[in-house]
Amino acid sequence: MAARKTSGNKATRKQAAPDVSPNVSRDELIEFYRQMLLIRRFEEKAGQLYGMGVIGGFCHLYIGQEAVVVGLEATARDGDQRVTSYRDHGHMLACGMDPKGVMAELAGRETGYSRGKGGSMHMFSKERNFYGGHGIVAAQVPIGAGLAFADKYRGNDNVSFTYFGDGAANQGQVYETFNMASLWKLPVVFVIENNKYAMGTAMQRSTSTPDIYHRGNAFGIPGEAVDGMDVLAVKEAGEKATAHCRAGNGPYILEMQTYRYRGHSMSDPAKYRSREEVQKVQIGRAHV
Repeated sequence: MAARKTSGNKATRKQAAPDVSPNVSRDELIEFYRQMLLIRRFEEKAGQLYGMGVIGGFCHLYIGQEAVVVGLEATARDGDQRVTSYRDHGHMLACGMDPKGVMAELAGRETGYSRGKGGSMHMFSKERNFYGGHGIVAAQVPIGAGLAFADKYRGNDNVSFTYFGDGAANQGQVYETFNMASLWKLPVVFVIENNKYAMGTAMQRSTSTPDIYHRGNAFGIPGEAVDGMDVLAVKEAGEKATAHCRAGNGPYILEMQTYRYRGHSMSDPAKYRSREEVQKVQIGRAHV
């Protein structure tokens, strides 16, 4: 978890400390840290077990992006739904799914959430309103709008958190979904987890606009870019987005500026970026 920068000597920093999170209690901060650490340790173990052959198939780790889902889940209410892509273990754990059940599914065991048949990318939990884990790029985006449509039809004030990446943001079904969600004023928060590299191509080489959330302007959807490495900034933006949706104002876009420290998947050596680049991001966050 990253705190905001302060300046000056030690005395100045001590005076500034209470202003870091005026609306967040000490217990909440500890809980945010606990959840992010759980996700990090879970993913590290998943990577280890994949290398040992215990986990087969595809496996996409969430290491580096933990603050995004933890911050947004802090704004969720009972009944809210979430759907995401194949990089989904962090979302499962943050919404309250049992780590043992998630790991059992990764290992193909019957005690897993999909009885060992879904694996890493296709896990579901009706009890926790988690609707996947989807292997087809951007396929979950219209599903997320469908969940929001169901909420509006039922007349409740629930919100659908629909996660997708910067690579998926270039897929056509995303904009078909934007159009329908705006037209019908669906209560969906579109969360773009912009980790800069999609499957392995730098964003500046694949995306025509530097700020992806601006693409919502064509459909009348408001949005903003957020420091996705700062759990408090994520929570603050999430509260704004969910309030917008619960008030019946339609969808909202949050572009989370984040970074994955591992390759796209366990089979990706990530040679398209240097070790120095990754270390620079890690060291930079450690001093924030």
